[in-house]
Amino acid sequence: MSDGLEDVIAAHTVLSEVDGRAGRLIIRGWPVEQLAGTTRYEDAARLLFEGFFDDLPPDLAGPLGAARAEVFAEVAALDTGLLDRTPIEAMRALLARLGDGDDLAAALRLTAAPAVFTAAVVRAQAGEAPVAPDPDLGHASDILRMLRGRAATPAEVAALDTYLVTVSDHGLNASTFAARVVASTRAGLTSAVLAGISALKGPLHGGAPGPVIEMLDGIGRPENARAWLEAALDRGDRLMGFGHRVYRVRDPRADALKAAVRRLVGQGGAAQGRLAFAEAVEAAALAILKARKPDRSLDTNVEFYTALLLEALAFPPSAFTCVFAMGRVAGWIAHAREQLAGGRLIRPQSVYIGPQPREAA
Repeated sequence: MSDGLEDVIAAHTVLSEVDGRAGRLIIRGWPVEQLAGTTRYEDAARLLFEGFFDDLPPDLAGPLGAARAEVFAEVAALDTGLLDRTPIEAMRALLARLGDGDDLAAALRLTAAPAVFTAAVVRAQAGEAPVAPDPDLGHASDILRMLRGRAATPAEVAALDTYLVTVSDHGLNASTFAARVVASTRAGLTSAVLAGISALKGPLHGGAPGPVIEMLDGIGRPENARAWLEAALDRGDRLMGFGHRVYRVRDPRADALKAAVRRLVGQGGAAQGRLAFAEAVEAAALAILKARKPDRSLDTNVEFYTALLLEALAFPPSAFTCVFAMGRVAGWIAHAREQLAGGRLIRPQSVYIGPQPREAA
């Protein structure tokens, strides 16, 4: 067995397949490229939930809107102590106020909660009052309205839907495995989702898109890219947005999100210039990584264009991991329900390599 459990099969799942060598992601029988840009998040959530809830309605938009309105009551618990925390920590604390349960109502509350709580935390930390949900809107549209206090354009809604759908599930990644472990104890869906959030916030998992913006801002101009990137590698730094634990070729989600960013920013203005700059940095990084580490496959991953897309939608970098959780929460819930259906407690073995007991003299 290798470190990190790469060679261990810990679950059989109907939810998603990640083929790292072919650069392919399939979610419930659909290539991610076909879902991205054509599917609302509530429809992707329903696709993931199918077969795990007997009372699943044909359209989740209305029930999910009602769940957003329901969980907004917990925003009243925001206080100075929470607002001094990072957005992901504050959002997690509010979500922990939701009771555990395993039914569809609990699942919908948990699907709604990261969106509602993140928007409220971001606004409160900026000195603005939280905006109550509009249950009649689609999920992505209401997220942007709650965040910014105004209606989003159709292009902005489509871009956020693309992101949320693209990251909704991705095999047995660290946060999903954590959620399944907790679900296997029958602790409840809230506990499983909290485990997922806690794993996601680490910089080796979902905590990385924010530093992509820091990297781009540090480089500043296309002509600075090569020198800045070379210096970062000389210091032993990771280049955020490049390389993946599973993919040995380009992450298919990167192309889906790059296309979404391109559609969003249009054909001119500062946002279009930002995209062109990012593409220049990407090209320089890939060339340097290929020259320095020819024996490793270090291609663009989902984090790079996630950062560009969320920046264009006016999410602060400090909240990028929260937006990741908004999308991945449906996958965590589906995996938790799938684990419950299997009924086994996850309890792997370990190999002891410490000292042996000493015999008395």
